[in-house]
Amino acid sequence: MAINLDDPKKFRPLVGQAHQVAMNMLRPISRKYDVGEHEYPKELDMLAAMIDGLSESGAAEGAGAAGVRREESAAEAGSVKNGSNLASVMSIAEMCWGDVGLLLSMPRQGLGNSAIASVANAEQLARFDGVWAAMAITEPGTGSDSANIKTTAVLDGDEYVLNGEKIFVTSGERADAVVVWATLDRELGRAAIKSFVVPKGTPGMRVERLEHKLGIKASDTATIIFDDCRVPRENLLGSPEIDTKQGFAGAMATFDNTRPLVASMAVGCAKAALDLTRELLERAGVVIDYDRPALAQSAAAARFLQLEADWEAAHLLMLQAAWMADNRKPNSLEASMAKAKAGRAGTDITLSCVELAGTVGYSESELLEKWARDAKILDIFEGTQQIQQLIVARRVLGLTSAELK
Repeated sequence: MAINLDDPKKFRPLVGQAHQVAMNMLRPISRKYDVGEHEYPKELDMLAAMIDGLSESGAAEGAGAAGVRREESAAEAGSVKNGSNLASVMSIAEMCWGDVGLLLSMPRQGLGNSAIASVANAEQLARFDGVWAAMAITEPGTGSDSANIKTTAVLDGDEYVLNGEKIFVTSGERADAVVVWATLDRELGRAAIKSFVVPKGTPGMRVERLEHKLGIKASDTATIIFDDCRVPRENLLGSPEIDTKQGFAGAMATFDNTRPLVASMAVGCAKAALDLTRELLERAGVVIDYDRPALAQSAAAARFLQLEADWEAAHLLMLQAAWMADNRKPNSLEASMAKAKAGRAGTDITLSCVELAGTVGYSESELLEKWARDAKILDIFEGTQQIQQLIVARRVLGLTSAELK
């Protein structure tokens, strides 16, 4: 059976629009907000309003980083569907070709929106529609091991009382709400971990500090304290029942949604580095010939061809994970494979492009050094490289987390 690797025709206008936004709106202010860390990119308000208008008209399916639900109709009808998940990763990659930090700062496009889309019921989807949601998972001493969360949620009447500390919360200060992962019962382990939507300004929730970071400086990254923070019981996403047989499945559904999104961010950032490096090499007289084998070309051209091949592999894995979600196929393995490959490739490609460009790559005269700094976080958050490899190994070998640690 023939495989068509071209972009689906129905998404080409969307991808083209995203590229124009990245080139004309994000790139021009990229350095400004890299230098002005913690300064809110006010230009994004106009962009968010424009995307809202396109969404209302039906012209921007999957136009941002907000999470999308798995498509129902494809599996039921037995058809192959290119849907919202695929549109989302394709458009995000284009936006991150412009700037990863600014994409992460987009109003109403937080990673917490993916958590809502993954596990919320119909009433919650309607109630939180249009909310900009950050996601709070990581804790001091609890990084990629999300099952070891210490933040507690205790039911008291019609409210849950949250206590704990969350760190590295992307858009934690700017977002309208934070999706907080907490445990209902520490003794029951993974199965008792649930997510709660906590609106900004809720008493008992406070932003303790904003982090100074290596990259994605346009995006605010917060430490948030929950001290007897009370939220309505209906703000618990999905079912409040603790199903020990299901275990961590509800939480994993969120990761299966967000990991392809993070992979797309790495793919977009790496593509930006490749495009600029190709241009810089051509200016320097380095010819990249796609009709000759790499060993017959200069070392710089051969290295560039290798980087492009690595990018293509990450790109295709990203598309596969999103397409599977659109067609209601289990994609936990593919989501982790995409995240692991794109995260590693993004870091390697951007750093290698800095090296290929020499002094120009290392200086601030171009954005290459910035993209190298931005790319590293995409190999870390939403599960590190090592965690992704562990998940992939478990899925391939058919072993549980207890059997393979």
